[in-house]
Amino acid sequence: MSEPAGPRDSNIWQRTFRLWDTYFAVVWVATLVFVLGAAEPGWPVRLTTAGLLLLLVPWYVAFGRCVLTEEGADERKALIYMTGTIVLFLAPGMLVGQTRLMTFALIPQCFICLRMRRALVAVTVINVAPVAGWALLWRPPSQDIFFNSVFAAVTLVFSVAMGSWTVRIIEQSVERADLIADLEASREEVARLSAERGALTERERMSREIHDTLAQGFTSVLMLVQAVDAELERDVPAARRHLGLMEATARQNLAEARALVAGRAPADLDGGSLPDALRRLADRHEAELSVTGDVRPLPPGLEVVALRACQEALANVRRHAGPGAAARVALAYAPGSLTLAVRDTGCGFDPGIPRQGYGLRGLHARAAEVRGTAEVESGPGDGTTVTVLLPIPELPVSGLPVSGLRSPERTAL
Repeated sequence: MSEPAGPRDSNIWQRTFRLWDTYFAVVWVATLVFVLGAAEPGWPVRLTTAGLLLLLVPWYVAFGRCVLTEEGADERKALIYMTGTIVLFLAPGMLVGQTRLMTFALIPQCFICLRMRRALVAVTVINVAPVAGWALLWRPPSQDIFFNSVFAAVTLVFSVAMGSWTVRIIEQSVERADLIADLEASREEVARLSAERGALTERERMSREIHDTLAQGFTSVLMLVQAVDAELERDVPAARRHLGLMEATARQNLAEARALVAGRAPADLDGGSLPDALRRLADRHEAELSVTGDVRPLPPGLEVVALRACQEALANVRRHAGPGAAARVALAYAPGSLTLAVRDTGCGFDPGIPRQGYGLRGLHARAAEVRGTAEVESGPGDGTTVTVLLPIPELPVSGLPVSGLRSPERTAL
């Protein structure tokens, strides 16, 4: 049995089936008009034929339409409906030749309800049996029998062609509905994955921002508290100096938190240049800063990466370099690159040993986002150098998208 609709497109099929309802009604009315307007046989026969045709309407509405539109309809019900339809059609088809116009409404139903082989049998019966019965009942002239036989053969061929076309249209409708359903499911899946990816990217970004700002600031405050606690009794001036650094760090942390919530630029870069921001950062960490090259405005994304890289490197100096370690920050502007290097004289470490933590991993990730590189050079007892190379446009165009940057030669400090 040709299924008119699958589980995904049953509603679409039921909506489009109204066209078949209209088609059935138009053909039935036209057939009724032709029957009543026929020149022969007499009125009693024509009225009887019209009455028999009327029976097709409640049969179609009450039973046939449900079979035709039902999702995965029972083949037994389809056979019952088509058998009843053929029986109701054969009598009027034999009485009045004009009744055979109704075949154009019944043939599509055969192909919708039945499998192809049974549909072809039903179509043959609908086209041939009324003509044969009409010829046996009325004994018309041989010429009329010939013309009606030719007409039956033509309509049979047309029925097969139309039925094949109907089946193909139904199959295409089902395929199209399945494709649309698959596309909608794929679109929902893509939207879900995009939302998850966006959420993951945002979490990673927030993790880097919090790590590079608030977490480092709180770590600095804790270390300064420890230093003040050790200096209160033996070195009050140093304790006061560290208290001042604690206050500045806390204020800076508060400003960074507000900027993070508001989505603004980092507090150190708000209204200032990158060298000024690095100078304030170096002062808080008691480090030296040198700036070389032609200082100029850069795309905001590059300046944020350079500032965060310097924050991470100086925070690592304070946490890991050891007591008495000095730090030096060098910022070099070149025509095609910006290089930031942070060198400390601390205890150093072996870069080949895997380490836990987010700092260096976040540093590499930030540099990669703007097509830059980050390198860490160190060794036990040799101190540590963190070098970040960021490509910049040759022309000092403020706000140029990062995607437009080219990769330059490495610029040595």
